[in-house]
Amino acid sequence: MIAKLLIASLLAFSAGALFLIPSEVKRAEPQPAVLHAALPESAAPDNPEELGKVHWLRDLGQGKAEAEKCDKPILVLFQEVPGCSNCTRYGNGTLSHPLIVEAIETYFVPVCIYNNKGGSDAAALKRFGEPAWNNPVVRIVRADYSDVVPRMGDFSSSHQIVAGMRQALALTGTATPRYLELLEEELLARESGLETATFSMYCFWSGEGTFGAIAGVVETEPGFQDGHEVVRVQFNPAIVTKESLEELTQPKGIRTCAKNEGFRSDREPKYYLSQTDYKFVPMTSLQACRANALVGKGQSPDELLSPRQLSLLEHIKKDPKQKRKSMIGRKDLAKAWEETADMASR
Repeated sequence: MIAKLLIASLLAFSAGALFLIPSEVKRAEPQPAVLHAALPESAAPDNPEELGKVHWLRDLGQGKAEAEKCDKPILVLFQEVPGCSNCTRYGNGTLSHPLIVEAIETYFVPVCIYNNKGGSDAAALKRFGEPAWNNPVVRIVRADYSDVVPRMGDFSSSHQIVAGMRQALALTGTATPRYLELLEEELLARESGLETATFSMYCFWSGEGTFGAIAGVVETEPGFQDGHEVVRVQFNPAIVTKESLEELTQPKGIRTCAKNEGFRSDREPKYYLSQTDYKFVPMTSLQACRANALVGKGQSPDELLSPRQLSLLEHIKKDPKQKRKSMIGRKDLAKAWEETADMASR
């Protein structure tokens, strides 16, 4: 207990140095449009659920003109509206993920073509050779309608569109933001299948910070098991193995538990992160892992966050007395984002 109080005191000191002296924190200033887009009033309230939360243009010619003007690729969604459960699930899931929405709206010209309508929609289908009355399909094309990356038709995968966007950015000479790299890594790991291992240690505050910095680790959770402080770790076995995790952490006195049963969660996950305003910003599990590890080392996690997440953080800091809920551990990122943005806009 004394050791934890000492850690808390040191953390409070480093957090003060890190977060109370703006001149020492390098942060890219969000543009006004980005700031506005983080708030709920800019969401597309009239979007049918098949289209998610993206602000779509509905005319291919208008998208072409915008792409030429802004020098951006066009991200074209071919979607059935109203559509089947595959279509609504894609809209409510992939196309409502806050970071996917942000990447689409920031780096591409979003255009939606209804694949079950006539007129200009039918003409657009014919131009690209897309079938009518089909499941969701995404293409990323240049202003001349040539493909930047291969057609994406796996509506069951969120990773595919994120990987496609990242590849398109690379092919068009645009640097990929760190938040999009982390999102691709996490989605690939989850869709491929995670493995779980539990490790015991003297202090799960430091243990969670240690594991959160290891490549391949996607999610950490502190707790208790068999009378010991432990951290349950979910990881991508294609990047790191259970044995490798044990080898990497053994010098710190961390040991592998023989079983995962009997685990009881601690009430205060991501301890280092929870002592800062970052706890109010919705993050993916991987973002939170990495951010907690950085804060535990006295470093800023801003590089891991998107411009809209940083915009939310700025709004939060402007009203420190407002009562807020911690977003650490929230699985429903879209809902958590709406709640935070709603509070920030008041």
